[in-house]
Amino acid sequence: MTQPTPEVSGPTVWTRYVAIGDSFTEGMCDDDPTFGHDGEFAGWADRLASHLSEIARTEGLDFGYANLAVRGRKLDDVVGPQLEDALALQPDLVSIVGGGNDILRPKADLDGLAARLEAAVARIRATGADVLMATPVDPADAPLVKATRGRAAIHTANIWSIARRNGAHVIDQWGLHALRDWRMWSEDRIHMTTEGHRRVSLAALEALGHTPAETDWATPLEPAPPIGRREALQANAQWAKEYVGPWVHRRLTGRSSGDHRQAKRPDVAPLDQH
Repeated sequence: MTQPTPEVSGPTVWTRYVAIGDSFTEGMCDDDPTFGHDGEFAGWADRLASHLSEIARTEGLDFGYANLAVRGRKLDDVVGPQLEDALALQPDLVSIVGGGNDILRPKADLDGLAARLEAAVARIRATGADVLMATPVDPADAPLVKATRGRAAIHTANIWSIARRNGAHVIDQWGLHALRDWRMWSEDRIHMTTEGHRRVSLAALEALGHTPAETDWATPLEPAPPIGRREALQANAQWAKEYVGPWVHRRLTGRSSGDHRQAKRPDVAPLDQH
């Protein structure tokens, strides 16, 4: 007796994507005018939304996207007010990336961060929506920030464990060695350039089970010409003056770069409605 042929399902097609998080998901410092609007940054999540919108369109489906991420936010805000607002929008896909601003603090409670993040992921999954997470980039080559490598590694391991237990997708930034090239990073050495965001968006698309049309996203750039020691020292001193000093001052005064800022895309809407 002939057995019926099992149905083969393809990658999921999402129609309501909501992104929550901090400056990484807000899109700093991707100022590509073809994606950004009204002086705002674009970013990997906007770029991923563009890919997902095209996939939905080919299936004859409408697509909507909201981005509730705000720079400077710590995990409590991401899994608190942002998550509540995201769930109210009834998404079928939520990207949640948080904790990066927390683990910069020497006394970060990594177990507590993991517990709060997992509770948020479980809440999203309980609605039937899919979840996309992201590991940190390996900071081994980053000045000052490399001191957090141990904490970032533990956070990365926790993310993979949370994803496995809850059926979530993960952007493996830690393993994406192309991102360890400083040409992928802006002058502040904390936020990615347009090229960095482009590559992350394609890594995200693959993490969600789709095959990106662009195939170069994981390929490192050709080696950059070496710079002299004096030039490197001057660049480091300028960076410390322009970016590290103000960052430390905000920490000491209890302020954030995202104070008084609102989400750039607070409602689920087509990409051309903003």
